[in-house]
Formats: sequence, C-alpha cells, structure tokens
Amino acid sequence: MTLQKILRYFRKFKYHKALHMKELRIRQSTWFKFVTVVCVLTFAEHSFSQSNIQPTKAQEMRNSLAQKRAMIQSSSIQIPFSNIGPSAMGGRVVDIAVNPKNPIDFFVAYASGGLWQTTNNGQSFVPVFDSADVINMGAIAVHWPSGTIWVGTGEANANRSSYSGTGIYKSTDSGKTFQFKGLPESHHIGRIVVHPTNPNIVWVAVSGHLYSSNEERGVYKTTDGGNTWQRVLYVNENTGAIDIEINPTNPDELYACMWQRKRSAWNFEEGGAGSGIYKSADGGKTWQNISGPNSGLPGNGKLGRCGIAIFPGNTDILYLLVDNQTKIPVTEPKDANDFSKSYRPYHFKKITKEQFAQLDDKKLDSFLLQNKLQKKYNAQSLKAKVAAGEIAPTALYTYVVGSESDEPSAVGAELYRSDNAGKSWNKIADKVIKNTFGPVGYYFGRLAVSTYDQNKVLLLGLQPMMTKDGGKTFSSIAALNVHADAHAAWMNPVDDDHIIIGNDGGVNITYDNGRNWFKANTPAVAQLYSLSVDNGNPYKVYFGMQDNGVWYGKTTGAFYSEDLGDPRGYRRLGGGDGMMVQADPRDNNTVYLGVQFGKYWRTNTDTGGLLMMKPANELGEPLLRFNWLSPLMISKHVPDVVYLASNRLHRSLNKGANMQTISPDLTYGKKDGDVPFGTITTIDESPLHFGWLLAGTDDGRVQLSKDGGYTWTPVDAGLPKGLWVTRVIASAYSESRIYVTLNGYRNDHFNPYVYISEDLGKNWKPLNAGLPLEPVNVLREDPIKEDILYLGTDGGCYVSKNRGASWEIWHKGLPASVPVYDIAIHKGQNEILLGTHGRSIYLASLAKLNGGKAAPIRKMDKVEED
Repeated sequence: MTLQKILRYFRKFKYHKALHMKELRIRQSTWFKFVTVVCVLTFAEHSFSQSNIQPTKAQEMRNSLAQKRAMIQSSSIQIPFSNIGPSAMGGRVVDIAVNPKNPIDFFVAYASGGLWQTTNNGQSFVPVFDSADVINMGAIAVHWPSGTIWVGTGEANANRSSYSGTGIYKSTDSGKTFQFKGLPESHHIGRIVVHPTNPNIVWVAVSGHLYSSNEERGVYKTTDGGNTWQRVLYVNENTGAIDIEINPTNPDELYACMWQRKRSAWNFEEGGAGSGIYKSADGGKTWQNISGPNSGLPGNGKLGRCGIAIFPGNTDILYLLVDNQTKIPVTEPKDANDFSKSYRPYHFKKITKEQFAQLDDKKLDSFLLQNKLQKKYNAQSLKAKVAAGEIAPTALYTYVVGSESDEPSAVGAELYRSDNAGKSWNKIADKVIKNTFGPVGYYFGRLAVSTYDQNKVLLLGLQPMMTKDGGKTFSSIAALNVHADAHAAWMNPVDDDHIIIGNDGGVNITYDNGRNWFKANTPAVAQLYSLSVDNGNPYKVYFGMQDNGVWYGKTTGAFYSEDLGDPRGYRRLGGGDGMMVQADPRDNNTVYLGVQFGKYWRTNTDTGGLLMMKPANELGEPLLRFNWLSPLMISKHVPDVVYLASNRLHRSLNKGANMQTISPDLTYGKKDGDVPFGTITTIDESPLHFGWLLAGTDDGRVQLSKDGGYTWTPVDAGLPKGLWVTRVIASAYSESRIYVTLNGYRNDHFNPYVYISEDLGKNWKPLNAGLPLEPVNVLREDPIKEDILYLGTDGGCYVSKNRGASWEIWHKGLPASVPVYDIAIHKGQNEILLGTHGRSIYLASLAKLNGGKAAPIRKMDKVEED
C-alpha cells in the first residue's frame, strides 16, 4: 500500500477510530532492503568524533555577555512576556541563607531560577539577581551584620542540566545591586564561606568545568572583597572543591572537600584518586590531606563527593558524609545453575547451548509469559533458534534484564565522625544509609548538625535523613508534601526543631523536627523539559518538568494548581521527570506523555487510564538506547500515527497500542559508558508531506526519510561534527527547507549553531550572525509569516524577521538570562509560549510581530501559596 493510499484511507474515515487492521505496511523492494543494509554497515564503520570542539574560554564569554547587554538595550521588540506559572511545583534549590537573628528573612538559590528573598517566612518571594549576566546558581553566603551577599554562579550538582556560571558576584547593599567579582573560569561553585567578622575575607570552593578538564579548580581566597583572588588549594585539572567549612570559633581553621569527577555525554566517573579531605590551620595558606591511607576513610581512589560539618559546641567533632565509590561485587545466586524450579532471569545469564536445549518447555513458556515477551516466542521456537545459532542462549537474560552486562553498584552514602579535628575518622553507620543517595551520590552531599546537640545530624539525599543518637539509627523526616531530593538545609541555631530544606520541588519548612511541614513555593521556578498546546478554545498547555512530572491546564489558570484544590489550575498527568507530552488535536483529551529514558504512555484527561507504549527490540538484537529526553511526535497528517524514538524510530498506527520499529540504528552506534548515548534526540515530520521524516541524534547525525521511515538518507555532510542535535525542523512553507540546531553544552562549548537548507540537506547555511555565545535548544517558524523565526537558547529568546539573516533579543518581561528549552505557538490565538528550564512558562502575543489577529487580553492572576 502506498503512502498516498494510507493517507486517503485515514481521511476517508476522518480519523474517528483507531484502525481495525493488524498492520499497515509499506512494501519494501529488494532494492530498499539492500540500501538499508548498506546504510547500517556504513554507520557501523563510522566512529563518533568530537572533531575539534573546544571549551569556550571565559574571556570569550565575557565579551559575549557585553554583546548581549548591548542587544537588550537596542532591541526593537518591546512586547512583554507574562509568567503564567507553575509555581506550586517549585524548582531545584541548591542553597539557602537564613538570617539567624530573624529567620523569617532568608534567601533561596534555585539551580537555574535565580536568587530570591523572602521577608515573611516564605509566604512571598522577590527575585534579587535577575539583572545579572546569568541566574544559574551554585552557592550563596550572606554576612548579615553588613548586608554583604556573595553569589557563586553555576550549579555544582553534576547533573545533566546543571548550567555553568560566569563567576562570583557581590552585593554590599543587601541585594539591591550586584557587582561581578571574578573567577570567570569557575563554571560551577560548590560553597562560599565568609569570615565571621570581616566580609572582605572569603573562601570559595570552585568545582570547575563539568564536561572538560580545567586548571582553574580548587579553593580560592580573597582578602580585599573580591578585587583579587588567590588559589590556595589545588589538586589536578579534574579535581575541584565541592564543600568548605570554617571553624566558627577559629576562622583560621578550615576544611575542604575535594572531588575528582569526569563527565562526558556518555560516561560519568564519580570519584578518583584526587578526591580527599584537606585541613588548613592558617586561613588557607597551607593545607594537609587528612583522608590518607591511615585516616579511616575509603582509600584507593574510592572517595566520591563528600560534605563536611563542624559541631559548634565542640569544634573537634566533625561529621563527614561520603559517597563511597567502592564497588560491591556482583554475587551469583546459589541456584544459578539449578533448573529444577521456576526459571528466573539469572538462570539465563551464563546458560550454555546444551543447557538451553534441556529446559522444560512448560516452565520456559511460563517464564516468557511472566516477562511479557511477544506471543510469537515460545519454548519450541526459541530452542530451535538457539540450536540453529540464530540467537545466543543468553539472549533471554539480556532481553529481560535490559542490560548487556551487570555493572556492580557503589557502596554509596556513609557517615563518618572525627572527635580529634580530623586526625582520624570512624564510620558511625554500620550499614549503607538507606534512602540517602541511592546510585546518584554526585547529586547530593550536604549535611547539617545541631549547634548544641552533637548527636543530632541531618543528611541530605533522596530523603532528608535524621539521626538523634550520633548515627546509631536514622529515619526520614520527610512527609507527603515534602519533595524528594534534598540539596540544602538550615537548622535554627537556637531551636534545632526549626528546619528549612531546599529540594527538587522547592522549599519546605518545619517547626517540629519534621512532624509537620509547609511549602514555601510562590516563585515560578519550574524547570521545563518540554512544552506543547492543544487546539481548544480556551486552549490548554502541557509540559514536562525536571523531577516534577507532567502537568496540563488552561493558561488562564496562571499560578493556580491542583495542589491548592483549585479546579482552574494546572493538573498532574504523571510523575517522575516529565518529558515530552502532546495532545491529539481531534479531541484535546487523548494525551501522550512520558518520563525519562523513553517510558511513554497514552491517557485520556476525561476518563483516565494509562496505555503503555513500549517499543522493543527483537530477541537477540542489541538493546534499544533511549535518550533522557526521548522524542515523541503525533503525525501532523494522521493523528492515529504516533512516533517514538530510541536509537531507532518506532511507529504506531493505532494511537500507541502497537509500536513497530521502522528504521535501522540512525546513530553512529553505542559508546561504552554508563549514560545512554548514540540516541535520537529530535524528530519531525514535514507539514507538507505525510511520511517525510527527519531525525537528529546526540552524536551529530541528521537523516531524512521520504517513505515513512523505512529508508534514510544522511543529510548532515555540511554540518559541524560531534555536536548534539537539539532540533530538526521541516518547514511549513517549503518542502525542501530544513532547519537544524546543534548544541555543544556537553563539551562546555557554548557557540550558537543554527542552520538552514533549501535543498533537503544537500547544502547548509549558518544562521548565527549576531547571536551571543549561548547553546541553542529550539527553533520555531512563525505560523503566519514565513520569514519570522523564534529561537530558544540557554540564555533566552531571540527573533529573526529575515529568516535568520539577523537576530534580535526578545527580552521584555524575562530575566537577563534564562534557559529556554522549548517554544510552543498557538496559531488560533496567535500566542507564543516559552518553556524555560528554571522560570516556568512565559506567554506573549505575536500580533505585533507577525501582523496577525491579536489574541484576547488576558488577566494573569497570581496567588500566593501557604
């Protein structure tokens, strides 16, 4: 059946129902099959190359920031954006600074949402850093007597979306104004401590570049208020300072936690020989390693991220939270070779061909059924395939477990104590501290100790864990309204039952040691991954957020949410890390949504229920590789057709009920590492031709299919190599026009890459003239005027009125810098929405830009929570 016939078939029935056909198949000729094989073999011969992508230098960034400030001043686009939330979901907090004499007055630093202050105990907040060059936060410190505030930019949690900063900033007027004070090559700052009596003396823990080696890591000190800096502790180009603590009774005594880490797009080394704990007794002039072989701490390069705290009542007592990277050996079950009972996945891990032939058919069929293998597989057919050598006898293990090998896990979180100012350490938790780190110690590492009870310690991790007996027992102090993943905490020095915690969902406050909590989440600081709209009137917006799930609601709901019990507000569709979400344009109720690494479902906002969409490789084939943000797409022509991508493209002809793999591996192939790589990151379908598909990958491939995804042609010959493809866009105005955006964030390379082709990828032209050094995330065409383009970068929103020949910044209503991850345009209302990774959603009218009909005037109501 031809593509044209498929399209006519769907139109005939007006898309009323899903197909009652088992399958629609575009017949492939022998020639097409030959081409497919050749393409696969050709891709296999390619090795992924980073080309010559170098980290962007700090001076280049400084020059670019000056250019951006000039763009803001000269921009002719004065149409205002309005923030429409959400706020109740909060956003990732990295640091908190509380006024000890007036604890209703405090600052909260959000990872990519800026610095905010409350003077009424979290009932409302105001942003105090929005005019700065970047709002990506790493650490803050406040000298309350003088009103001096120090801000270190760049989140030190080594997350896949931990944005870099531009150095350190200082305010001497309680946050009214800030000045840049150096350390531009720091990128990520873990901690700042200020001398208790002299705010001009400051120590900074510089974590350094996230994706590249750099010399400018370590502990820095200033004695003149940031006019000059001296690096006082350095280990190597891959080891930075992640935490630093000062003795409150003797400011010359300091402790620093050094952390060796190395991250790439496909692998993360979370510890190493450079990691260690250092002590200075002379204000940082000299340092001693107190984590050596006889210290009692994990050795042999097994230290990962660490956090340290001093007990103020006796400063010889130290607590150390350690991510122990010692690997736990994988032990085989005792009955791994005993096939007399019901079969388990481990039975197939090392099974031989001969053993497979002797398996009991009934027990094997039962195993296949329990593990939801396709019905075409049964005991007899599998035995025949194994006997013929078509599949390996161990293929069932790989298929069911979802891994080609068993990776030993690390020990994880451990708590140590020193009673002699760091001369020796004792592990005070006999077992791994459950619920603290899990396998992601790089994401945590802070702790707090009571000022007057040496046995009361709070550990931050997946859950806030408290011990009141010096580490003998631990329990979570979280509640249902306390979000997971705690990163910052303050314990009242005069009442240690009063605790403020910052986590992936904002701020929580307790006055009774965790028995009761309330949220302080009025800032709109959600970190969006994706954004879309439906065709309703009024229309609804759908969005996925970092660790806050998938939500939807009418834009007129603004800051309301179902958390407040208000029906006008945003409503939750799913949990986890919310990824792509799209609504069927025919009914606006059928919604496709997903979470990290390609787990997607179909649901209905009226009737509920979930249908899992699960592409699967054939038994014996290499496992599919899904990106953290795996792309999903409803066909622009036939909404029953839904696409989902791993390293291959998958398609459903019946609204996700059945997923069929329709492409070969479209990447350069798998790379060894512990992060999925060699994945498809973006897909698109031509609005002008059903079945004309585009796919871009994290390893720099861009390919085109004109037959619904069965055969593919590389169209990336004229594009830079080794960059992450963030968008492929098939133009709605010309069938031969393609836009591509690429991103060097994972190389600490911040140049903007935007390209256009007018001949389906045979030739490419760059469209980056005048853009500042900000990685590009998304591009959209204007729905009315062909020459107007919208661009979202890691620093904001830009508009071209001449199809990319030049750009203007669209800044009014936005912070000076905010990552724009996604852009949605509602043609009917002629409105644009920005999905930001740190400041929720912004909305503006396009009428003055494209000359179309103005959208109705909206009233953006805000409510304050708790």
